[in-house]
Amino acid sequence: MTRAVVFAYHNVGVRCLKTLLAGGVHVALVFTHQDRPGEHIWFDRVSAVSADHGIPTLTPEDPNRPEIVQHIHELAPDFLFSFYYRRMLSPELLAIAPRGALNLHGSLLPKYRGRAPVNWAVLHGEAETGATLHYMTVKPDAGDIVAQTAVPILPDDTAREVFDKVTVAAEITLHGVLPALVNGVASRTPQNLGQGSYFPGRKPEDGRIDWHWPALRIHNLVRAVAPPYPGAFTTVAGQPARILRTRVLVNSPLPPTPSLPRERKFALAEISGRLIAQCAGGEVLQILALDIAGQPAFPGQLTDRLGPGPWRLGD
Repeated sequence: MTRAVVFAYHNVGVRCLKTLLAGGVHVALVFTHQDRPGEHIWFDRVSAVSADHGIPTLTPEDPNRPEIVQHIHELAPDFLFSFYYRRMLSPELLAIAPRGALNLHGSLLPKYRGRAPVNWAVLHGEAETGATLHYMTVKPDAGDIVAQTAVPILPDDTAREVFDKVTVAAEITLHGVLPALVNGVASRTPQNLGQGSYFPGRKPEDGRIDWHWPALRIHNLVRAVAPPYPGAFTTVAGQPARILRTRVLVNSPLPPTPSLPRERKFALAEISGRLIAQCAGGEVLQILALDIAGQPAFPGQLTDRLGPGPWRLGD
């Protein structure tokens, strides 16, 4: 029986671990992460799947410690698998499994190597992304590709919606190629990294809206960081606000926003029962979900909360 040690986290980790088990792979040990204090846990836990199947599970801060490497050596796995695990694995770990160490990455490699690939793809307005199974090397997300599956990104999809699609794509990718991996006949395609891109992790402060940007760029930021991520933030009439869902209005039949004083170049107005943000170049966004000072804000209520509009956007 094929034997594996698995490093896994998040929904992709859950679905891919279940795929290995359904495919008859003996998972000798699972590594996952402890929940971070204060982190919003909106995803499924790998540890719950391990417990259901009686698989020993470890949550070390650093899986590359010598005693852990030695323990994995003693388990003699055929494969190592990494499914959305947050730590890089050392060369000593990668060398243990004679049939390879493989990672499931949430993009169509070589595009969007690195951290937060789904969020970056949405932020950049991509029309598709996907999941890629590839061999791990010391350089992140750079090894030979075994298989990948594409999914569409619709114009108003949030990162969460795209991530759900990528999770399914990850399961489909692994399920489809697992028999070939087990039988030693899976193909390997080297990556041309020059045709790809690498991106770092994202921080909550990266969600600040710059109203000098075009409407589409702001819309892409909003959906890239929409809940369960921290959200895109700004100020409305000087109060802290998060803009959580938007739609770009093109050739809109709505009347134009009222003439604004120079100091209100970027403003939010209520027009025909809708909240409309005026952006750079006269472009407009409809604001579909908004909170101000931590409370939901709706058309028809802002005048009572903020005084007469239009309301200044940004500092």
